[in-house]
Amino acid sequence: MKNIVSTIVAISALSIPVTLQASEWGYTGHSGPEHWKGLCQSGVNQSPIDISNTIESELSPIKFNYGSSGQYVVNNGHTIQVNIDGKHTIQVEGKTFNLLQFHFHTPSENLIKGHSYPLEMHLVHADEDNNLAVVGVMLEEGAESEAIEKVWSAMPKSTGKSRMQYPVKLNKLLPQDQNYYRFNGSLTTPPCSEGVTWLVMKNPISISPEQLKTFKTIYSGNNRPVQKLNARPVLD
Repeated sequence: MKNIVSTIVAISALSIPVTLQASEWGYTGHSGPEHWKGLCQSGVNQSPIDISNTIESELSPIKFNYGSSGQYVVNNGHTIQVNIDGKHTIQVEGKTFNLLQFHFHTPSENLIKGHSYPLEMHLVHADEDNNLAVVGVMLEEGAESEAIEKVWSAMPKSTGKSRMQYPVKLNKLLPQDQNYYRFNGSLTTPPCSEGVTWLVMKNPISISPEQLKTFKTIYSGNNRPVQKLNARPVLD
């Protein structure tokens, strides 16, 4: 798992490993997801999934210990990403995970009962043993998001990074109702490594139609198709 976190940190710093050059994989044509076989780990716990036929259970609430953070917005050739400094954690299942970065996919990678959202945000965390937990948040068109606007106003239109004028209040990236689905999965980009705990919020947050359009002028489609659920339980 250490290598997975190192890869995430390396990409965050725009020091992309040779095996993961932006030119070698993408979302369309000969570099699209159907051609990732040589780059992706194979397994039965791949992400994203269609979250359906869930198992009702008593999931403990996620404790979010988020403040304000974010100095740079990165366009890494695959998505728009904000790298996080400082200690901003979640506590779930008796473990503490620190937030590393968050990024976006359009349309949503995970589906909820067959429904696709126009945008999905992944908040990527790691614990002290470098195990990963990703909080997925769906975004739907509605009111403008002040937190998202702080990102959008600084995001580069081409590969590179730019400084944000103001940090993001990270709690504003979460829905008020923080009920969630829980399942085991993988990274959704090469190397698609498994062993990732997925915590997908049941409820979306809103962005304005203009904010969605702004993102889509840079990335009009950067989602991996849903993968087979196999025998995995999805808890709600």
